[in-house]
Amino acid sequence: MNSAAALPSAAAAPRQTVPLAGLRGAIARSMTQGWQAPRVAHSIEVDVTRCEARRRALQAAEPDGPKLTLTAFVLRAVALTLREHPRLNALMREKEIELVEDINLGLAVSLEDGLMVPVIRQADSKSVSELARESRELATGARAGKLSPGSYQRGTFTVTNLGMTGIDSFTPILNPPQVGILGVTRVADRAVVRDGQITVAPMMGLHLVFDHRAVDGYPAALFLSDLAHRIERTDDL
Repeated sequence: MNSAAALPSAAAAPRQTVPLAGLRGAIARSMTQGWQAPRVAHSIEVDVTRCEARRRALQAAEPDGPKLTLTAFVLRAVALTLREHPRLNALMREKEIELVEDINLGLAVSLEDGLMVPVIRQADSKSVSELARESRELATGARAGKLSPGSYQRGTFTVTNLGMTGIDSFTPILNPPQVGILGVTRVADRAVVRDGQITVAPMMGLHLVFDHRAVDGYPAALFLSDLAHRIERTDDL
């Protein structure tokens, strides 16, 4: 007789589920809508040497100010570049594309059980320090569940940063009815060529996803290229 056959069977592990209700359900519906759009992705790497130097200089000049991160610089660069590329600061309606005058940036904030996108309104009128302070306040409020419903409304473009996770590339899903979203990935030292010489520079990934119904590939590429150049130059950041 096989002694193993006489042993009692192990109890089945309890089945675990995550209901598609509440926040998780709202995220599922929004992501399904965003996924159904005819989306296209463009990516570029940007040298953040000057941006990091400017961040350190501004922080030293304002030691009691908000903690400055590269995210704040990206937010300002995006806002200023959207001024020059208004077709990406737009909303997809049923039978039209609504070009929005105000530049209201959604900032994706990861929560324990989901994702929320509070909005920085008129972001192009705010300095790096102001954007750093407001983005931190919005993230803290979102995680604490203390933001009003209005804090999540009227966004025209979204920025989502996964740089802290160490990944090099991803394609974020559109936040409907917005027609564009920018994903930011980690800063990593890479070999680059400058003036014919190989050197090492801190490079950051920028990944633009856009709704092809509203924007064609070439103007979207120009937006991403101009954004990269603005971050690298830091002239108006």
